[in-house]
Amino acid sequence: MGTLATIVLVHGIAQEQAAADTLETQWLPGLAGGVRNHGDNELADRLWRNGLPGDISTRMAYYGNKFLAKGAQGTAVGDLDDEQLALMEQLAEVWLANAAEHAGDQRDRATAQRLTAVPPPDARPQGVKAALRPALNALVRLRWFAPFGVGLAEKFVVRALSQVSRYFTDDEVREYAQQQVLTHIGPDTKLVIAHSLGSVVAYEALHRVDQEVTLLTMGSPLGLRTVIYDRLRPQPSTVPKSVGNWYNLVDRDDLVAAHLDLAPYFPPFPGSDVTPITEEPLDNGASPHDSTHYLTKAITGGIVSKALAG
Repeated sequence: MGTLATIVLVHGIAQEQAAADTLETQWLPGLAGGVRNHGDNELADRLWRNGLPGDISTRMAYYGNKFLAKGAQGTAVGDLDDEQLALMEQLAEVWLANAAEHAGDQRDRATAQRLTAVPPPDARPQGVKAALRPALNALVRLRWFAPFGVGLAEKFVVRALSQVSRYFTDDEVREYAQQQVLTHIGPDTKLVIAHSLGSVVAYEALHRVDQEVTLLTMGSPLGLRTVIYDRLRPQPSTVPKSVGNWYNLVDRDDLVAAHLDLAPYFPPFPGSDVTPITEEPLDNGASPHDSTHYLTKAITGGIVSKALAG
């Protein structure tokens, strides 16, 4: 039995080397900072002050360890089957198209436009199967993914893509991730904050919950047609019945997220009028997908204050 919480946090991709505790110590100061930037100092102190959590119970739903399980290391393309590789390539194509249209770095935008049209013959990560995936190979050439060099970019891209792929193709991984969310939700839960792939996990898990909560998604790929949206459960997609309010935050340069208003994709649950509200694009600076940069924004703090006041 997990520990029930007022706020449930759900992390995103590439957190397999972390733990619930380490992620909580990263997210909580950012969460309190956003509330303080909004102007609610008292609530901020109740979330985090002087290096310690406050009296509002907050828990991280941690599932990243599942990607370190035997046979699912999440870093080697050669370990994946054809279905998983195909899904990785589809998602890579979407990210590359996002970069071609939305990349804030003009060099990345130009590179993505060129690579979308003609995949480069020299972009060949090691491994026969990897060399057959032009979109995946192209991504590692973008500065957005490779600020510290192509070698690290390849590891991040493959790890991120493979984790999304495994979530949708491995029912054991999918169920495990959702259970980490469900184990923290109880009668006093008011807010679920989910980042990146975590927004997919939280969305699906909340369809299994009766307790009304506010959902805050950040850097979410939920609106990516074919790759993500069409694979969601249950179908057809609606706002979960348990969600009383849904706020969606996206940075204008976040290539992982959908640059779309989510409302047309997620109509209200039958008998409800709740639709997702996608706020004006944020500016997260040089790290547009960073969870902490989403959390520290005043608009995030306002959403948190409203949710906890209800």
